[in-house]
Amino acid sequence: MENQVSDSYLTIIKKSEGLYKEKGSKFIAKVLHVESEDQCKEILKDLKKEYYDARHHCYAYRLGPEKEKYRSSDDGEPSGTAGKPILNQIYSFELFKVLIVVIRYFGGTKLGVSGLINAYKTSARDAIGNAAIVERYLKSAFSLHFNYPEMNDVMRILKDEKPDILKQNFSEVCVINIDVKKNNVQRIISRLGKIRNLNINAL
Repeated sequence: MENQVSDSYLTIIKKSEGLYKEKGSKFIAKVLHVESEDQCKEILKDLKKEYYDARHHCYAYRLGPEKEKYRSSDDGEPSGTAGKPILNQIYSFELFKVLIVVIRYFGGTKLGVSGLINAYKTSARDAIGNAAIVERYLKSAFSLHFNYPEMNDVMRILKDEKPDILKQNFSEVCVINIDVKKNNVQRIISRLGKIRNLNINAL
């Protein structure tokens, strides 16, 4: 049997927060589920408005997992002391589709390079630790078009394979939209393809 590449990945399902304090400075970390770079920009803009009096809004995000994109920003902190430690926590927990923003209120005492790295790393890790991490699957959607005589054959395969049913419409022509885990696509489509008068279209 061939080794299959994993079609699952880890992400978070709702916003969570972490906190770290050091020598009067306060680091508030926010971790959020994101689907796009534009969404990251919008969230960052909103947080900068909400925490307008903070000195730094450092962040990192990682999208993907199929076309992985990542970015980090020190937002005025010394190079490599903020964005990279935040991003490394995302990698450490093997997360995708997440944005972490750490908002720093300066307490008057400089923390030094190692102190900053520790502060951003610890606050980001705290936020992830407070988040609900879930496993999600890479999927492909298909639309099945068939007539009533093929109904039993189609439903038997769907019962066996258990793809997610997105939509069903049984009017003159039967239409079922399904969501299939990436590693199961070849097998399911091959089985369905043997049914006469069944049209399969990728969505």
